[in-house]
Amino acid sequence: MAGTLVIIGGHEDREGEKVILREVAERAGGKRVVVVTTASEEPDDMMEVYRKAFTDLGVKDVVHLHQNNREDGLSEEAAAPVKRAGAVFFTGGDQLRLTSQLGDTPVFQAIQDVYRDGGVVAGTSAGASALSDTMLVSGESGSSPRAGDATRMAPGFGFVEGLVIDQHFAERGRTGRLLAAIAQNPKSLGLGIDEDTAVVVERQRFKVIGSGGVYIFDASKVTYSTVADAKEQEPLSVHDAVVHALAPGDTFDLKQRRPVRSLAKKE
Repeated sequence: MAGTLVIIGGHEDREGEKVILREVAERAGGKRVVVVTTASEEPDDMMEVYRKAFTDLGVKDVVHLHQNNREDGLSEEAAAPVKRAGAVFFTGGDQLRLTSQLGDTPVFQAIQDVYRDGGVVAGTSAGASALSDTMLVSGESGSSPRAGDATRMAPGFGFVEGLVIDQHFAERGRTGRLLAAIAQNPKSLGLGIDEDTAVVVERQRFKVIGSGGVYIFDASKVTYSTVADAKEQEPLSVHDAVVHALAPGDTFDLKQRRPVRSLAKKE
């Protein structure tokens, strides 16, 4: 059976209540947590931050996995630390570094096995963007949706399909670039996640946790778009897109593309 994804908007609390990291630790079920810092340019410093956070949450076995180059992950020996894990955590940094160094290596295949066996795969910031099948790599923050290469995408790890994930969402004003991304292919939903906020994905549904908001952009019912005809850097027209704003405690059905209303909503 498939496991659980914890997709984090970045800058999650690592010193206070640690609501999001606590979710990862608890779902690891007492097993090893592997922290993957391949995306980071400061892997050792990053690892120490997460080692302390997870140790404080009662995780006894926290292992560092970092690849400086793709060759590092091409042996079965390199994959061995992952095979006993209950959770794998991708840190922030550069999502292209992450996918290009790890994709389809024995290390990545071991991570897939953890997930298929019911374990947890989590990612924050760049590590969050890499979890989907289509990965948002770059784009102008704080601007209206524009045509051309202002929004750049690439294949991601594919733990969840039909999503384009953006992080640090409200803090960096990324509405325009995510809307431009899904206008290019309305088959995908846009998922924008604020800092210190995450979605916990299980069986085609997710629940919002943390302190911020989550935003879903759905272009499947768009009636008019200039994405194919607009000139480079020209503002886009996108008519009849649907936007959902979700708060902590809200649930969303990815298959139905709808929030799940509950009579037992927060009191």
